[in-house]
Amino acid sequence: MRFLSRRLVMPNDLNYADSLFGGRALEWIDEESAIYAICQLETNCLVTKHIGEISFESPAMQGDIVEFGLATKAVGRTSITVSCLVRNKATKKTICLADDIVFVKVDPVTRQPVPHGKTLESLKTQTDEELRSLNLLSESSD
Repeated sequence: MRFLSRRLVMPNDLNYADSLFGGRALEWIDEESAIYAICQLETNCLVTKHIGEISFESPAMQGDIVEFGLATKAVGRTSITVSCLVRNKATKKTICLADDIVFVKVDPVTRQPVPHGKTLESLKTQTDEELRSLNLLSESSD
């Protein structure tokens, strides 16, 4: 799982118990997962179809930095399924896990599902090439 983004928990993100509001965490998860899927499929014509089980494990407090780990679980003809792990940057404790987040590529005019032309294997190759170009993956780590 690659941790690709971070957010600072601000006063407006808190619930009545002064911890991160679950609804705000879900908003962030949907946004971060969508950005990840858009980058993977190289299209911004995606919609969220499904978010599976969401498990809240520990609180995040004001001032905490949370980070979002994302991974591709499956690739369908028109869809991509991802997982998103939210954890505390400092302690590495899991805040929550959202599993089986499904995005579907849609035609921008008809809004009907359309094939994206990607496979799990092609996405792995694409990611490895991107990491290599950024000098984040060595040739020997394949």
